[in-house]
Amino acid sequence: MNWQHQTLRNLSNSLINKEISSLELCEFFLERMTRHQHLNAYLDVLPDQTREQARRADHLRSQGLAGPLTGIPIAHKDVFVTKEWVTTAASKMLAGYKSPFNATVVAALGIPDDDQPQAAGMVCLGKTNMDDCALLLSAMSIHDPRDSTSLADSGEDYGRYLNQPWSEGDVKKPLAGLRIGLPKEFFAEGLAHDVAQAVLAAKEQLQALGAFITEVSLPKTQLSIPVYYVLAPAEASSNLSRYDGVRYGHRASNYSDLMEMYQRSRSEGFGAEVKRRILIGSYVLSHGYYDAYYLQAQKIRRIIAADFAQAFTQCDVILGPVAPDVAWGLGDKTKDPLQMYLEDIYTLSANLAGLPAMSAPCGFSGDGLPIGMQLIGNYFSEARLLQVAHQYQQVSDWHLRRPEGMA
Repeated sequence: MNWQHQTLRNLSNSLINKEISSLELCEFFLERMTRHQHLNAYLDVLPDQTREQARRADHLRSQGLAGPLTGIPIAHKDVFVTKEWVTTAASKMLAGYKSPFNATVVAALGIPDDDQPQAAGMVCLGKTNMDDCALLLSAMSIHDPRDSTSLADSGEDYGRYLNQPWSEGDVKKPLAGLRIGLPKEFFAEGLAHDVAQAVLAAKEQLQALGAFITEVSLPKTQLSIPVYYVLAPAEASSNLSRYDGVRYGHRASNYSDLMEMYQRSRSEGFGAEVKRRILIGSYVLSHGYYDAYYLQAQKIRRIIAADFAQAFTQCDVILGPVAPDVAWGLGDKTKDPLQMYLEDIYTLSANLAGLPAMSAPCGFSGDGLPIGMQLIGNYFSEARLLQVAHQYQQVSDWHLRRPEGMA
């Protein structure tokens, strides 16, 4: 059986019905991880620790102490600290760092112990790759030889798709009464044709489920990038100041005094993009520039939040693309940070406004690269977003499809 394509519910039922043990399930995924290690998807894998956790999960099940998630494998992003696996945040600065404790989410989902007796019982497969210090969305395909589509203006007017009629027959459908807003700013110049078509096709399916589609406006969308790249670097420069090579993390091997140790350790330990963020953050927080940059960015952040508040008077959920284009080739844009920043244009505004948002697969480009749609909700509407995504996946199979060559 293709266990990698099963839902959590199916995996749980298979364990309950003894169709497979947790150890066998973990062996299946460990073998796949070894077979696909050229993708660089995992930063740290400890098969023996995984097997030991799986045996403990199987023992809990044999004792009648298993919960619905007991024995199901899970991989943790390398930003969550783990006791046994190395946690580096994909940065040389934290190379080899082992935390003395588990992150809250790791402990809550892991195998029960004296510190967390009510833990869910999931088995850790390892730590997954990420951007250096989690500071950037790198829209790249990982070791994929294919080029991505170019980000060109399609010239098509998508406005005619944004408002669609609603009929009385929709009242008995799963999403009856739900108002979905499509921001006109999300479907403007710069959006790749394949991406636009995939999201609009998803819109049609949501409408078929009973949702009412309406056009909304988020006029400050274009400002989200400059605002975010003032505020986020400011936070990064402050938070990352603790990584100085003294207490933990990378320390330079050659230095003559304390100041040189600081300089060499941070220069060697941080990647180019992280150092760029630190420099920008230090600049916007410095005397004479705080009011001109940081304070102004905070004011515009409030305006962006107000735009969303106005939009949510007309709709319950906002639908749009995740990024303006599909993944590009590995390393293609590293010398052009602005192009990388532009990939965040549709997601940053929700973060700045503090709103819940999620993505779901909705298609593939002409080159066979995956496309995602984004759902944004009002404050504390996470359950509604999950419901909409779930209903969409009941009538689509994009979440089950795989790029060519990925079994």
